[in-house]
Amino acid sequence: MKKMIIALLATAAAASPIAATSADAQQRQTTTVVRERPNGTVVTKRTTVDRPADRRWARGQRFDRRYAQNYRELGDWRAYRARRLYAPPRGYHWVRSGNDAVLVASRGGIVGAVLSGAFN
Repeated sequence: MKKMIIALLATAAAASPIAATSADAQQRQTTTVVRERPNGTVVTKRTTVDRPADRRWARGQRFDRRYAQNYRELGDWRAYRARRLYAPPRGYHWVRSGNDAVLVASRGGIVGAVLSGAFN
């Protein structure tokens, strides 16, 4: 029994760095720019940017648009009535983060409501 527990712990310890490496790889974005000069020289420039992880929003959190995927402010909520959006209370506005509609306070950026999957 002890050998089985030790084997399970060793397997879990060995697998955890592999899982962490694959998660880090998804958050890196590499851009390659290739330009040709008039004299025939080819210039290649590679840029790697670490992108913050996408976030699932919940009521009461502070909204930071750096963590929002496909961020857009929804100026006219009436155009999205079919997607369950309603008139925002005074001091709030609707934003899009990925497929979610998020009601955000204009001052302070606190999330008032989240409509998950509103843009599927």
